[in-house]
Amino acid sequence: MTETGLQPETLPADPAPLAPERDLMSKFDPLIAERQALLDSGVTDPFAIVMDEVRSPTEAVIKGRETILLGTYNYMGMTFDPDVIAAGHAALDQFGSGTNGSRMLNGTFRDHMEVEQALRDFYGVSGAIVFSTGYMANLGMISTLAGKGEYVILDADSHASIYDGCKQGYAEVVRFRHNDVNDLDKRLGRLPKEAGKLVVLEGVYSMLGDVAPLREMVAVAKKHGAMVLSDEAHSMGFYGPNGRGVYEDQGLERDVDFVVGTFSKSVGTVGGFCVSNHPKFEAIRLACRPYIFTASLPPSVVATAAASIRKLMTAEKKRAQLWENARKLHGGLTAMGFRLGTAQCESAIVAVILEDQEQAAAMWQALLDGGLYVNMARPPATPAGTFLLRCSLCAEHTPAQIDRVLGMFEAAGRAVGVLA
Repeated sequence: MTETGLQPETLPADPAPLAPERDLMSKFDPLIAERQALLDSGVTDPFAIVMDEVRSPTEAVIKGRETILLGTYNYMGMTFDPDVIAAGHAALDQFGSGTNGSRMLNGTFRDHMEVEQALRDFYGVSGAIVFSTGYMANLGMISTLAGKGEYVILDADSHASIYDGCKQGYAEVVRFRHNDVNDLDKRLGRLPKEAGKLVVLEGVYSMLGDVAPLREMVAVAKKHGAMVLSDEAHSMGFYGPNGRGVYEDQGLERDVDFVVGTFSKSVGTVGGFCVSNHPKFEAIRLACRPYIFTASLPPSVVATAAASIRKLMTAEKKRAQLWENARKLHGGLTAMGFRLGTAQCESAIVAVILEDQEQAAAMWQALLDGGLYVNMARPPATPAGTFLLRCSLCAEHTPAQIDRVLGMFEAAGRAVGVLA
């Protein structure tokens, strides 16, 4: 008997041991092992570089060493522009550090309106919507524009944000071979004529720096009754007579329905946007989840963006200098015998292609040790089986810096065995 006078219950037998807990992180073991093998080889982690100090658009201190920056996408060198910095300071003083809300609630300040107007003026369009990042712009526009029973047709080498925009939505996704106009035509021709279709293109592809044949692709899209979205993230500021991008350079301003871009490259800050002349464009604000359900950009950020965009409207000298720098680097590396992503200089991106990850890592490390920072890229960010060092030119690189860069590449290439 127990103290309560009740018969004790029969105690259960010891429970059977539980199955081992499923570790959700175990799927990343191959990545962890690959990264560790890279570090064990003596290479600095190329995906965890810390800028101890940034002194200008083209110079920084990394691991205590003065370093030329050739991998920042700071194409037009606007990050240290005095007028841009002053605009950010003024907004920070007047509006504080953040908005504490989405654009649909309390997150629209004066400078959000100003930067959208600056975009309308820059692109010569009636509509502009700003997102928190360029990634969010693609995520939001693609998932909102194309719905169930409709189609998104995209280049197989499209940026991750474009693919993720497709995943976010409910449209059917059709891929065509990279920059292949005939394949685009064939795949569009197989789709139902009555269905809504969105063809997503990029002016400049960020890994190899190659330019899309937009004129031919847009013509094919229109032949099949499709709308066109062009991502001009890597061409804004310096491509075309007004710096609007490849689509402007190829005379397509009346034919491209939506243009997506980012503030994190030529504009020199952070944020994304879409511009359009479509009369119903403003409806996107009422339906786009990545716009509605995220916090808006801090006022200091959009103030710097607005100041930068307005200066880019008259940045002819900067555009010319950027192209001169890109051609000089591309030509110099070609003359040395490096294998590049494009036969001719097509953009401000110059990609040096290496044999494998070991060679790419060794070359990247040799350049960093010599005082040069570039991006090391590998699959899945690059086309299958491609390992490369990606160089991004800046309008603020001086001729002397480009000469030093070429010297560093030659020295590193010979040390690693890439050059004879």
